[in-house]
Amino acid sequence: MKNNNNSIDRRKFITKASLGAGTLMAFPLAVNANTISPMTEDNLNFIGPKEGFTPQVGTLVSMMNWMRNTILYPVKGMSIKDLDYIHDDNSNSIGAMLWHLASTERFYQLNTFEGISWGKWSSEENNEWSTAMGLGDKGRKEIKGHDLDFYLEKLESVRAYSLKELAKRDDKWLLAEDKDWGWGPTNNYCKWFHVVEHESNHNGQIKYLKSRIK
Repeated sequence: MKNNNNSIDRRKFITKASLGAGTLMAFPLAVNANTISPMTEDNLNFIGPKEGFTPQVGTLVSMMNWMRNTILYPVKGMSIKDLDYIHDDNSNSIGAMLWHLASTERFYQLNTFEGISWGKWSSEENNEWSTAMGLGDKGRKEIKGHDLDFYLEKLESVRAYSLKELAKRDDKWLLAEDKDWGWGPTNNYCKWFHVVEHESNHNGQIKYLKSRIK
């Protein structure tokens, strides 16, 4: 990961927001979260601890689930033509962005679950995910002709692995510091909050493109 001075203020904000989550979220670290009953029903509109996860990990998972539902809603029923639509020479297709979101999550899995330094992926992982991760001209040229199920399978399979691995980890792991990260010292919570925030950014782009499809 390279340090981008143009985006450092935004990234500092994300980092501070995550590190300060103990005072901002409904389930602060200052409170003994173990005394809070986790939700047992799959209610997307409840942000907080979830059964099967430690309190802070469950809170993260509830945010991931809510944002993923928001991403999937506007693409429901889209045709291949819709998914391949390119608005202008600098835009990406909706299909490419869906694959991009799965790619982003996959690379954060490799980094946080498997301890692989950013960009040091195997050739197999690069072949599967790097084009969608980079988007741009290569993405516009190569990512097309797939139906919605193709992209949903990627999103769903990656997410299933995330949930499986997060269930194995605790709040201490979530707050573990990475002093060598590209945007400065951070923790696993901030990294995974970025996965959620990243989907929020592309949600707006997807909705914009959908409104321009003729």
